[in-house]
Amino acid sequence: MSTELTRRGALGMLAGAAGAIALTACGASGSGIPGQSAGTTSAGPPRRGGTLRVGAVGTASKQQRDPHMLLRNDSDNLIMSLVYDPLTVPALGAPVAPRLAKSWSADPTQREWTFTLADGAVFSDGSPVRPADVVYSLKRLRGKPGGDWKVPVAPDDIKVAGSDAVQLISSTPNSQLPLLLRFMTFVMKEGSPGLVTNSPGTGPFILDSYTDGNARLRANEKWYGGRPYVDAVEVTRFDDTQALANAVTSGQIDLASAVGPLAGRAATGRGDLAVVRRPSDMNVMLAMRSADGPFADPRVRQAVAKGVDRRSMVAQVYSGWGGVANDVLGIHDPQLDSSLVRTRDVDGAKRLLADARFDTGKRYTLYTKNEAFGEVAGARLLATQLRDIGLQIDVDEQEPSVFYDKYWKSPQAQLMTVGWGTNDSVVFYAGKILASTSSNDETAFNDAEYDRAFGELLAHGVGPQQDAASRTLQRIEFERGPYVSWGLSDSVDVTSSTVHGVPTIPGYGRVQLEKVWLSS
Repeated sequence: MSTELTRRGALGMLAGAAGAIALTACGASGSGIPGQSAGTTSAGPPRRGGTLRVGAVGTASKQQRDPHMLLRNDSDNLIMSLVYDPLTVPALGAPVAPRLAKSWSADPTQREWTFTLADGAVFSDGSPVRPADVVYSLKRLRGKPGGDWKVPVAPDDIKVAGSDAVQLISSTPNSQLPLLLRFMTFVMKEGSPGLVTNSPGTGPFILDSYTDGNARLRANEKWYGGRPYVDAVEVTRFDDTQALANAVTSGQIDLASAVGPLAGRAATGRGDLAVVRRPSDMNVMLAMRSADGPFADPRVRQAVAKGVDRRSMVAQVYSGWGGVANDVLGIHDPQLDSSLVRTRDVDGAKRLLADARFDTGKRYTLYTKNEAFGEVAGARLLATQLRDIGLQIDVDEQEPSVFYDKYWKSPQAQLMTVGWGTNDSVVFYAGKILASTSSNDETAFNDAEYDRAFGELLAHGVGPQQDAASRTLQRIEFERGPYVSWGLSDSVDVTSSTVHGVPTIPGYGRVQLEKVWLSS
């Protein structure tokens, strides 16, 4: 989810924290992973030792060794997340949790934020983590493609604030800064070359070897969160989920990360395998360009939204391993307005198209790619369903690299599919892809009322004003938003029955493997 951050690997990659909520002083837990438990199971108490063999999807053409670049492979995202720690992470039952930053606080204006570093944090070479290292890393990240998306603070406003803290100063009030910094703020040593192969990290594992997107890592004995249970992790890159599923089924690997619902169904009931299921975790949406062209009229976007049979989509594309969505992004947000429910209305959609004088005689291209589970199948089923309202769609499947280089955010792509792995926060989506100030406003959505509500939400802590702003964002997304979020697939890992303690945290949380242990 992801941009391409979470989106890949997030898909982005990745996330998992509750939505608009005041974040003013959060303390660290000893494990560094609040909400994750590795307590006694039917296999007994956790054991130390062994090598965990993990498989994740990744293609050779998208390999990346720089943790601050766009991580399009799940395999790369996993490796980076084991070697480097971000400032904050998602957790179970918490809006945002400490990691390398053990706590944070803001001034009354919600503009000046101070992040205090975890006690005893050291790099893999044994040197202590200094505020200067964090400042260097955040500035470096900010200067990379999409950096303003990951670090919403200007480089000159990232500063050392004493012996164990850094300060980030937002140009406008931002009560959600710790949440918006989650999971990609990987910290490396000041002056590091910037590649995982030659830049020490602060994470729970240390890189021993890296070849063609495959890696071997050993436990970091000095990790501030406590030594991981396993001695080593081997990460193997697979080209697709079918190959990944075959590998865990045959015993080639112990854990197939984000392998998808079909593999989960096949593994259910097998004594030698276990399934970890994170409900409604992956969001693949139809995105409509809203600045110009045939879908700029909100009546047309509403017609498309009304023309989709969501329950049928979830049943056919995800085989029932997912949940229906209603075009509001961030469905696990505790402030979600449950009254916003979409039902299929073919006649109503036709009337809207007629009122907008939409040309139903033309054919429109929907650009998609085989990236997220069910993405291409979903695009084809959408095209079939929307014929019922008079919309003629040709599905054009592109290689992911071609899609992002040529069509993503391009006026040429009036319709496209996009995937996000972050479904817990309305404000996360608002800041990353819907506010007109975002560099990843992939639909060119420019709505003055939406921008005002987003600013209002950031300016206030928990209370009636924040609640009202969140509901305004959701109402606009429902009434005239640029996305048809029809359903969300469950995120599914398949493991050997000897693997225990796999995180159930959604999104990015699934790559936090330090509490995983092996019973044999």
